[in-house]
Amino acid sequence: MPPVRAVTPEDLPNPLPGAVLLVGDEELLVERAIGAISAVARRADPAVVETAVVGSQLEGPELHEMLGPSLFGDSRLVVVRAGQDVRTAAATVLGPYLQDPGEGATIVFHHVGGVKGKALLEIARKAKVLEIGCSKLTRPDERAEFVRSEVRRCGGRISPDAVGVLMDAVGSDLRELAAVAAQLVSDSGGDVDLDLVRAYHRGRAEVSGFAVADLAVVGRSGPALEALRFALSVGVPQVVIADALADGVRSIARVAAAGRGDQYALAKKLGMPPWKVKRAGAQARGWTESGLREAFSVVATLNADVKGEAVDAGYALELAIRRLGNARGATAR
Repeated sequence: MPPVRAVTPEDLPNPLPGAVLLVGDEELLVERAIGAISAVARRADPAVVETAVVGSQLEGPELHEMLGPSLFGDSRLVVVRAGQDVRTAAATVLGPYLQDPGEGATIVFHHVGGVKGKALLEIARKAKVLEIGCSKLTRPDERAEFVRSEVRRCGGRISPDAVGVLMDAVGSDLRELAAVAAQLVSDSGGDVDLDLVRAYHRGRAEVSGFAVADLAVVGRSGPALEALRFALSVGVPQVVIADALADGVRSIARVAAAGRGDQYALAKKLGMPPWKVKRAGAQARGWTESGLREAFSVVATLNADVKGEAVDAGYALELAIRRLGNARGATAR
């Protein structure tokens, strides 16, 4: 799988290849890639005919019209989103076009990955089409690199210590990270440093999802619940808070399993920032192996709850914080 990053027009070959494969379920990265491909296609031919379809709605025969030779020599760009949902009849028509789209045509095939609809994914890969990774950025170091690349894309620079603070303040949502990066570059004139990030997020960092998580994972359930209610009242998304709680549990488990050692050596081994290794090491005190297993169950349930399983996602967050406190073996205070 190619490295996951936000693609720009400058990253793409010109002219475009006949087929491009996007693999992953991070909507921002998928949209960025499609936008970059469209920009390159329009630079080559301002009159390019662009068509977008969703895999589940594709019948098959219409592809002949979309991708077949044009009487007027027009360039064609066809984007198939959610290609894992393409039905069998349509896949039979689409497969050959992925191998050979035809002169003047470019087909962009998006697949979230996984086993569903894997046949078309394998056809595209066997044809050695250009593949762009669009998976969610689950590791902190990946999100840190995303922040750095967003700042560069906006024409700025960001200091290493500012990256960690920005991520703590904003959370893991790529759209929000991108928006804040652009705003900081605009406000600073280009140089984003620690003081600017702290000033920009003064007050907000204290009610971020990570602030709630930092209290919850050390057993301070009472203050964590207060921070949660305040965070929700000022609009911090429930999903972001749930992600922060899960990230906190994962970080503690990874650092605890790695054993003792220099934080910089452990950071390199684990692919985590040194400051996060140090913090997780301190938070790991008081946790047992059985407690961490229970904590993983708590955050897994919470993930489903905030994405629609629970009737009241806010209550699900409160319950998860209490359960994390019990898993650690500490009483709320």
